[in-house]
Amino acid sequence: MKEQTEAKKKVKSILVSQPKPEGDKSPYLELAKKLKVKVDFRPFIHVEGLTPQEFRQQRIQVLDHSAVIFTSRNAVDHFFRMCTETRVNVPESMKYFCMSEAIAFYLQKYVVYRKRKIFVGERKFSDLMTLIKKHNGERYLLPSSDKLKDDIIQQLESIKAKYTKSTFYRTVISDLSDLEDVKYDMLVFFSPSGIKSLYHNFPNFEQNDTHLAAFGATTHKAIADHNLRLDCSAPSPEFPSMTAAIEAYLKVINK
Repeated sequence: MKEQTEAKKKVKSILVSQPKPEGDKSPYLELAKKLKVKVDFRPFIHVEGLTPQEFRQQRIQVLDHSAVIFTSRNAVDHFFRMCTETRVNVPESMKYFCMSEAIAFYLQKYVVYRKRKIFVGERKFSDLMTLIKKHNGERYLLPSSDKLKDDIIQQLESIKAKYTKSTFYRTVISDLSDLEDVKYDMLVFFSPSGIKSLYHNFPNFEQNDTHLAAFGATTHKAIADHNLRLDCSAPSPEFPSMTAAIEAYLKVINK
């Protein structure tokens, strides 16, 4: 990572590279109010579902499986969308293994809880492994994007789970051309794909005094790989969330 001087400019405006949260209780909106800064949201990447024709090319039969593993809300949405579009009637006997309680709760959008067998992990995929291992007689379907974390496959392989990975949607770079003349004091990233989108949309981007905040080790690495300066990082023992890290950083930089 090339040497760069620390950003000295105060942060008065922040662009979060995610969709705007629903409702008015977002920690980012609370942060904006508390520290009197402007916070805008704009997804640098978005999800597009595969067409039924694209899905069929994988030659995967949903009904050959007795259980589905959900790692995100997107996976839930596109699994049921694809089943509808390919006229697959998911039986009530299908079991659902959800990586978190939030995903399991979201599943209620499509199924009636009392009529389904739903198993829930705590938060991380590794938390779900005990349940999957316990039900090792199931044939699992893993609906995913075109970019699935390698460690998920490695964990399933390590317990010799009978599973099929299938792409139901893909991650696509968003068009940010309307932001070309809009300047923010801080940009907040959550994935390497966000950094890729930044340079796809603005190939001549120079950081200068723009503050960069990033969540997750792979995002931190992507910033370093592009010779950018990481000013604010999370998670850490002290700051488990991105908003907590940004708040502490702004209290110092905006003095």
